[in-house]
Amino acid sequence: QAQLAESGGGLVQAGDSLRLSCAASGDIFSTRAMGWFRQVAGKEREFVAAISWSGGTTYYSRPVKGRFTVSRDNAKNTGYLQMNNLKHEDTAVYYCALDEVLSTVVDGNLAGMDYWGAGTLVTVSS
Repeated sequence: QAQLAESGGGLVQAGDSLRLSCAASGDIFSTRAMGWFRQVAGKEREFVAAISWSGGTTYYSRPVKGRFTVSRDNAKNTGYLQMNNLKHEDTAVYYCALDEVLSTVVDGNLAGMDYWGAGTLVTVSS
């Protein structure tokens, strides 16, 4: 059964960096767009970043643009989210997701995603 698994979360201080990984099992990764989302308890899951299946197109939400970088290595079936200059407000559970259609990811169509990971917690102390 195809799965996604995030890793790399943890507790850091404001201004630090983290790199999240999203590893896919099964033949589901290289032909799908990938997105990163985050969720704080009691709030809706929000779009963070997206990358096309080829890696040639990326999108970012306004709060993270210029600080976060999304990338992927299709040969390794793995995607990444490099997070620099972390802020307290970046604290959340981060999820990766895959879908065949990039606009589904960018538009934050949560119910429309083909696959979701279980999430990894990022805590940024101020």
